[in-house]
Amino acid sequence: MDITIFNDLDVLYKNAADLFVELSEKAIQKHGRFVVALSGGSSPKAIFSLLATPEYVEKIEWSKFYFFWVDERWVSLDDEKSNFKMTLETLLDKIPVSENQVFPMYKDGIEPENYAKVYEEQIRNVLGENGIFDFILLGMGDDGHTASLFPGEKVLEEKEKWVDAYYLKPQEMYRITLTEPIINKAENILIVTFGKSKKHALNEVLNGKYNPQLYPLQLIEKRNGVKIFTDEEAGV
Repeated sequence: MDITIFNDLDVLYKNAADLFVELSEKAIQKHGRFVVALSGGSSPKAIFSLLATPEYVEKIEWSKFYFFWVDERWVSLDDEKSNFKMTLETLLDKIPVSENQVFPMYKDGIEPENYAKVYEEQIRNVLGENGIFDFILLGMGDDGHTASLFPGEKVLEEKEKWVDAYYLKPQEMYRITLTEPIINKAENILIVTFGKSKKHALNEVLNGKYNPQLYPLQLIEKRNGVKIFTDEEAGV
């Protein structure tokens, strides 16, 4: 696991965008496509906005991409809380991609638990039984959660399903998420987290006793291909 500490968030975002380009080029050269799972939040939004600028749009082979999501609030795709909506507005609407390259983590008229099974099947249809994403973008909350893997939830113990959905009582809403088994299969993972509010959790994740029920980001393996981009306020 590589940890890079930045003193300027704009530099962090640019390095994340450059890494995105580099990994896409390697994956496309290797097997003709780049299959990613994206997160929501302010950090991905800034990265996506940068990728949508002409400097990046013109040098990326968007036709070779497949877009999945790491997790999603179970809200309609036009809801302000939707990770898909944010990604659509900041990136997807500004690049040349078709509908068959994009796999939103929500569908009207189906229960979230049932759609988790559908979504896993969609992943298998693209990735096969190995289920290895080329790239997964993650964040970390103040409580140490990543994706929709929240402290104390049963989903943290999942070892078979690649996608799960459940009712998160503190937020009074359903969440759908990739699980630890498929996240850790990914060829490359970038975790972006910064700010004073993240310092304690990040320190516990990296240096504390292994307790993923309390700090779920600890579920992510500390191995080659996993990078953390953070800042001096959160860095440990």
